[in-house]
Amino acid sequence: MNTHARLRVLIADDHAIVRQGLRQILSETDDLEVAGEPENGVKALQMLREQPWDVVLMDISMPERNGIDALKMIRKEMPRLPVLILSIHPEDQYAVRALRAGAAGYLSKQSAPEQLVTAIRQVASGKKYVSPAVAEVLANAVLEDGDRPLHDKLSDREFQTLRLIASGRTPAQIAEALNISVKTVSVYRARLLEKMNMRNNAELTHYGIRHGLVD
Repeated sequence: MNTHARLRVLIADDHAIVRQGLRQILSETDDLEVAGEPENGVKALQMLREQPWDVVLMDISMPERNGIDALKMIRKEMPRLPVLILSIHPEDQYAVRALRAGAAGYLSKQSAPEQLVTAIRQVASGKKYVSPAVAEVLANAVLEDGDRPLHDKLSDREFQTLRLIASGRTPAQIAEALNISVKTVSVYRARLLEKMNMRNNAELTHYGIRHGLVD
């Protein structure tokens, strides 16, 4: 943490209205300062390398480099910098993956403003922040593998591919969203089908809808 009286917060989110709302919430505090607002993971990494920061507040679904990928790179380059994931996705979809990837905490965008402020202060102090909803997800995650849903056993990339397939995206659209080649998409799809013992996209889509994985 730096020696400034106020904590320097970087907000990485591709929606300007979300960044504005977060900036407004933090402007009402005496100890938090929004000092940067990149709209994607690539710009976030650039800004993080240029000057010191105390906390990163980052969305998962961003263009060019999504939050989970950016998080892994931040952990590699700046292992002591706390990253708080703030996402529209429910806790049961991404919380465990984000924490495993090195996030200091995970909050749904439905959270109350005071919960956000508490979370930022807590991770800035070197602690983890786990909301009651995330705590429940983590408790469920320690169940035996046989009791866990199939998608919990997928890699992050495979899980992202599953969600996009189930949402009706074409291979080209998936490739663009994940910043990978169409050929790589087909590799992930093949792994998905094998790991989940399914035969086609229709079965993946049905599974995704049934488990609430579709936006």
